[in-house]
Amino acid sequence: MPTASRLVGALTFTVLAFIISTMILPLLPEGTSGESLWLLNCPVGLVCGWKIMGPRGESTRLIAFAGGVTTSIAAFLVAIFLHAGIRMVNLSMRKIYHGVTEAIGAVFEISMNWATVFLTTDIVTTLIAGGIFCGWLSWKAQRYWG
Repeated sequence: MPTASRLVGALTFTVLAFIISTMILPLLPEGTSGESLWLLNCPVGLVCGWKIMGPRGESTRLIAFAGGVTTSIAAFLVAIFLHAGIRMVNLSMRKIYHGVTEAIGAVFEISMNWATVFLTTDIVTTLIAGGIFCGWLSWKAQRYWG
């Protein structure tokens, strides 16, 4: 059921995903195209904001703050995992892997490598502060329009 909390959560986490995507661009490895980075991250932020933050914005302010942090971290991890899956498919087209299990294991390796590169102080701070702010906006929208 659409609510003000879900709508505002989806929109604000889409914006947060775009901001994080622009912060990650300089951290990408040499020769990696980052033009389409936000094209996957923004829909992930939209879905996570709707599904995870939306119901939590209808509760107390503290639950909304915690839900905002949870949503931002979940969206970050889902986006990294999806990008790693795409990278694995690209590498498997070049016959890098010798089997399915090696390719699936590579998704987790790539995810861990990218998470260690992308989790800088600036990005973690933005994820937490942005999650709290987006959670507050979602909670406030529910109180005002809900």
